[in-house]
Amino acid sequence: MILVLILSWLLQIGAPGPAGSRPLPPLDSFLQGIRSRLHSNRIVQSRYTYTERSISRQLDGDGNVKGTETRVYEVYPSLEEELTYRKLISKNDKPLTEEEIRKQDSAFDKKLREWGRKLERRKEKEAEALKKEEAALDEAFRLYEITMTGRESMGGIPVIGLAFAPHPGYRPMTDEGKILSKVRGRAWFGEADHELVRIEAELCGSLSFGLGVVAKLNQGARLVFERRRVNDEVWLPSMSRFTGTGKILVLKGFRIDQETLYSDYQKFSVETLSKIQPPADAAEETP
Repeated sequence: MILVLILSWLLQIGAPGPAGSRPLPPLDSFLQGIRSRLHSNRIVQSRYTYTERSISRQLDGDGNVKGTETRVYEVYPSLEEELTYRKLISKNDKPLTEEEIRKQDSAFDKKLREWGRKLERRKEKEAEALKKEEAALDEAFRLYEITMTGRESMGGIPVIGLAFAPHPGYRPMTDEGKILSKVRGRAWFGEADHELVRIEAELCGSLSFGLGVVAKLNQGARLVFERRRVNDEVWLPSMSRFTGTGKILVLKGFRIDQETLYSDYQKFSVETLSKIQPPADAAEETP
């Protein structure tokens, strides 16, 4: 997701280092190191399966929880977002039946075979997506005023803090830039490897979708996103939490606290791929 990618690159949190500490690295070279890592993680992430536990809390006007829904997914990621398979295995701590899971597998198998027939179109779409991503990243450099706030330790890892805020009066050129121009926040990046450790972001203006008819997200919405090192080789998501208020279809208001936990990362193998293959009779039912 380009929004998370850009946010994970730009935001920061941290406190200034103690007096007498060694000098911080130059801001420009540190940002260049961060950007050099942006695309490699996407490739590595696609080699891992994981479990995603999503906890959605509906809040009343006073901020009290009035309803909670929990969903657990087995996730089989792909470099192509359309081919990422999020298999729902449990809802509100109640496992789905074998029939419900079989239907999901069968539907995904059909999607895979249909997608395979569109190989050339898929390659064109990948090239377009990469071009769009690069344009959004270039604009992010121009859009934000970024300051280095200090060095600290997070989970025993030396990190550098960068604070960001949109330049006043900047007119974004891309769709992603229009969103980012209303976001400010902070994040931690590893000093040695320039990898993102944590983001804290806040919406500093309301954000409308579909000219405000489809949905509107109110100012003050917050996002927290964390990553952890897996198998001593790659940083992958460990937690995200979104809180905010808004309206859907103009009239229906909402107040939500959405938390997602990521765990059980495993590299793709023949065994993991076999988990998403539907039974032979199910595959034959699909033309």
